[in-house]
Amino acid sequence: MNTPRTPLSPPIVLTFAASDPSGGAGVQADLMTLSANGCHALTVITALTVQDTIGIDSVLAIDSEWVEEQARALLEDMAVDAFKIGLLGSTDNIEAIARILSDYPDIPLVFDPVLASGRGDELADDEMISAIHALLLPHTTVLTPNSIEARRLTARADEEENDGHLPLAECAHRLIAFGCEYALLTGTHENTPLVVNDLYSREGLVRSDNWERLEGSYHGSGCTLASAAAAGLAHGLTVSEAVVEAQEYTWRTLAAGFRPGMGQFIPDRFFWARPGENGHNSKH
Repeated sequence: MNTPRTPLSPPIVLTFAASDPSGGAGVQADLMTLSANGCHALTVITALTVQDTIGIDSVLAIDSEWVEEQARALLEDMAVDAFKIGLLGSTDNIEAIARILSDYPDIPLVFDPVLASGRGDELADDEMISAIHALLLPHTTVLTPNSIEARRLTARADEEENDGHLPLAECAHRLIAFGCEYALLTGTHENTPLVVNDLYSREGLVRSDNWERLEGSYHGSGCTLASAAAAGLAHGLTVSEAVVEAQEYTWRTLAAGFRPGMGQFIPDRFFWARPGENGHNSKH
C-alpha cells in the first residue's frame, strides 16, 4: 500500500532506462530533466552501458526479474504519476515492463523508442521491435520517435525499396494503429530549414510546432524531450500542453548545450541555473 503524500510532495515519475556513464542520455538524463521540471524521479535500470559522447561500445541488459523487482518495490511504496520508457535492453525486459504496465493502466506512459545511438549503434533487433509493437505500444500515451525511429518501427517487408522515405504522416497513422494514443514525430533528422515536430492522434494531426534548427549533434535530446513530456503529464497537463512545454524546455537545453568531450554536445538541463543564461525562445 502506498504511503499518503504530504501536501508539498512533487509529482513522481518512474523511468525505465539504461545507465549512461557520460551523463548525456539514459537514466542520468531522465533524472536531471525530471528534477529540473519539478518532479521526483524513480529509476529502474534496464541495462548498463559502456559509452561516451561519441557512441556506445557495449550494452549489458539487466536480468528481467531484476527489472521487474526494481519497479514493483517502488510502486508498492509510492504513488506514481507517470511512466517514462527509454532503452529497453532485451525482449525479456519488454515483457517484464509490459506486465507492470498492465497492472497500472491508469498511469500515463511516455515512450522514447531508443533503437540506436546517435552514432548509429544498433540497440534493438527485429525481435525487440515486434515485442514493442505487441506489448508496449498498446499501453503508450505518447510515443516520441524521431523520423528514423518512426520509419523503422513502421517498416514493412514489402516496402524495402522505399526504406527511409515513408511519409511521416503515414508512419504516425501506423503507429497509432498499433495502439498508442498519441505519436509525437520529431523532425531533427529531416532535411528541412526548421525542425518540425508533429503530434498525431487517432483523429489525425493535433498540432505542429516549428523550431529553429541548431548547429551540432546532441547526445540525449530524445531522453530530455520524453522525460519533460512525462513531467508535464505528471503535473496534470493535457497531452498537447505537455508536448509543447516539453519541446520548449528541450530546445532551450539544446541552445545552452555544451561539449565536454570529443563527441556530441550534451543538453544543459539546468540552463536556468547558469549565470548569464538568457533562455530566449526560438519557436516559430
